[in-house]
Amino acid sequence: MQLVVGRIGKPHGVRGEVTVEVRTDEPEARFAPGTVLRTEPGATPPPPTDEPGVPFQVPAQLTIEEARFHQGRVLIAFEGILDRNTAEALRGTLLVVDSADVAPPDDPEEFHDHQLVGLAVVTPAGERLGEVARIDHAPSSDLLVLRRPEGRTALIPFVRAIVPEVDLAGGRVIVDPPAGLLDL
Repeated sequence: MQLVVGRIGKPHGVRGEVTVEVRTDEPEARFAPGTVLRTEPGATPPPPTDEPGVPFQVPAQLTIEEARFHQGRVLIAFEGILDRNTAEALRGTLLVVDSADVAPPDDPEEFHDHQLVGLAVVTPAGERLGEVARIDHAPSSDLLVLRRPEGRTALIPFVRAIVPEVDLAGGRVIVDPPAGLLDL
C-alpha cells in the first residue's frame, strides 16, 4: 500500500527548490537527505515549456538532496532538478512511500492509519458493527470512520473510553459505543 507523505507545491527560488505540503508525522525522517521517494504525478499535467524537444516527465522516484524548514514550510531540493521551470513541472506531484517500509510506532498504544483501515469493528460481546473505512484527524481527537453493513458511515471518537482495544493480529477493533452514537 502506498502512503502519501507529501505533495509538491510551488517552486522556491530559481535553483529548483520546491515547497512541500507535509502529510506525515515524521517530516525530519521522511525528508532526510538521501531519501528516495516514489512519485504519483498530480491530476493536472505540467505546463508546456518554451524549449523544443521532449516535454518534462515526472520521474518515478525522486532523491532528496537537501531539505530545510523555512517560515513554517519544508523546502526540498531534489537531485537533478536544477531550475525553476523543472521544479514548476513537479507541482502537484504526490510523494509516497510503501507501507511495508514504515516501521511500526514504538508506543503500543499508537497506530498508523494504514494499520487500522479495513479492520473489523466489533462490540465487546462480538457483534460486528462494520469496518474502519478511514481515520479523520480532528483537532480534539482522531475519529474512526466506520462503514456500517447497510452502507452508512458513523464517526467514532478514537479514545480509550469508547475504543478499549485494537487487536491488529486479530484484525479487529473493539468498540463500546455509548447509546445512540451509531445512530447519528
